Amino acid sequence: MRSHGCGDLRPDATGQAVQLCGWVDRSRDHGGVIFIDLRDRSGTVQITVDPDNGAAMFAVAEHLRNETVVQVQGTVRERPADAINDKLATGRIEVLASAITVLNAVKGNLPFPVSVHDEENTREELRLRHRYLDLRRERMNGNLRLRARTIQAARRFLEDQGFIEVETPVLTRSTPEGARDYLVPSRVCGGEWFALPQSPQLFKQLLMVGGIERYYQVARCFRDEDLRADRQPEFTQLDIEMSFMGQEEILELNEALITSIWQAVKGVELPRPFPRLTWHEAMARYGTDRPDTRYGLELTDVSDLVAGMGFKVFSGAVAAGGSVKCIAVPGGNDALSNVRIKPGGDVFSEAQAAGAGGLAFIRVREGGEIDTIGAIKDNLSEATKAELLERTGAEPGTLILFGAGDTATVNKALDRVRQFLARELGLVQPDRDNDSWNFLWVVDFPMFEFNAGENRLEALHHPFCAPNSEDLGADPAAWATTLPTARAQAYDLVLNGLELGGGSLRIHDSALQRQVLQTIGLPLEEANQQFGFLMDALDMGAPPHGGLAFGVDRIVMLLAGEESIRDTIAFPKTQQARCLMTQAPAGVANQQLEELHVASTWVEEEAG
Repeated sequence: MRSHGCGDLRPDATGQAVQLCGWVDRSRDHGGVIFIDLRDRSGTVQITVDPDNGAAMFAVAEHLRNETVVQVQGTVRERPADAINDKLATGRIEVLASAITVLNAVKGNLPFPVSVHDEENTREELRLRHRYLDLRRERMNGNLRLRARTIQAARRFLEDQGFIEVETPVLTRSTPEGARDYLVPSRVCGGEWFALPQSPQLFKQLLMVGGIERYYQVARCFRDEDLRADRQPEFTQLDIEMSFMGQEEILELNEALITSIWQAVKGVELPRPFPRLTWHEAMARYGTDRPDTRYGLELTDVSDLVAGMGFKVFSGAVAAGGSVKCIAVPGGNDALSNVRIKPGGDVFSEAQAAGAGGLAFIRVREGGEIDTIGAIKDNLSEATKAELLERTGAEPGTLILFGAGDTATVNKALDRVRQFLARELGLVQPDRDNDSWNFLWVVDFPMFEFNAGENRLEALHHPFCAPNSEDLGADPAAWATTLPTARAQAYDLVLNGLELGGGSLRIHDSALQRQVLQTIGLPLEEANQQFGFLMDALDMGAPPHGGLAFGVDRIVMLLAGEESIRDTIAFPKTQQARCLMTQAPAGVANQQLEELHVASTWVEEEAG
């Protein structure tokens, strides 16, 4: 139906007869000659419709609405010098039409403008409800192309390294992995259920037992969890597993993978090796295990300095086993008023949203003098003040913000404030303009964290991570004692404050795997019921192995400069896990439920 793409034509095609297909991006009548911008996936070209070339054709052109699908026959010619459009790849030429055929007309009103000239802000609800129109727009079309190039670059690199792509089941059994499973009732096996995989974790380990050695998969994963900008109920992982490789070899290979993607997609040469921080260092310096290192504003622990002072907010927090930490903001005296830091202010609100009661602050003036509330100033000795200024590196004009309380809340609050201030003070570029790529490996995670609500330990990553052998010890009889405080041989790759992916070396000894499951409160009988197939496999000559998984949606979001992964997915769900376009999820006929041996107990809540 067409000889060329609309965006492929250049001056070297002058004089050629061409046949094009696409959408009418816009149409303009200039003194009896109609100019049509015709658009397809390759770009846009100007079509010139002259009435001298045919009255019938001109009549068709006069009534073309935006987004009408047409076929155009014509001849390429160069534009006059004063009509050249340097902003358009095809801006030096136009196509003089000899025939126009309407392939499909727009029969209703467009819910929003689609033209490349009208990339206006459209409500996301409208964009998702009419996603097929949104995908025609330059931004979304470009994002999906970038996504395809990203996956293509990853596949090429991994296959060059001897990896093979293996598909793992989508219908599997429900196993405890942290988030809720999506469940699928079985018609054939009444009363039993499949689960959609949260990840291919167990299957990729079994592939290693099966001797595959180097596996990867662009895997669909499903988690029934509360959503946010960088979460979806169904998402895509670049899943990788390998045998007979230690942590250093795995990190090195995955650095090479990431650098090859950035080179292929962005033309950026990333410096290697990537920096590293232990989990404890990251939490101490940034309050989070996924820090954005494009800017400073690091946390400083001053608990020892204020433990004995008369200001009870500080000393009380330390006495209760918590912490007092602070952020020194250079130039903060001029940039941030007291109103913004006190209750009702935007900086205060950021801390409050993370669970903090508020923020104390000190303003550093000329000569090292400080300006703060009397309860702090009157209880701060000259020696303590001098040590505080030296430890934080605060100079005149610096604003010091303090968080006090239990350490987890202080970390969470100051991390959130730190990120907010970086945007407010222009320390980072807007997402679409970002050209700083600060990668960071975070290593040596704890094996477990304490779940106070359930009064038990739970795996920080998942219960298949191998513990550090130095922490574990060689005596299996002591594992019950050494495991709870052991470090995991786990690692996360962080980019600009977002986790791109993570993984670990895996447990390949069944006795150790059983002990880990018992440590997180899973009785032996239940562990065998849930994971007996894995234990059996580990007893059949399982090799040492490890791997990691990258979030494809999140990688593409960062490469595209988007704020949400929804803008990197063709047909995403809303934050209520709904598809506005297809109106899924939806009810089904009672007959279908009866065939599946299930019944609905849902009762509609009464309004008011």
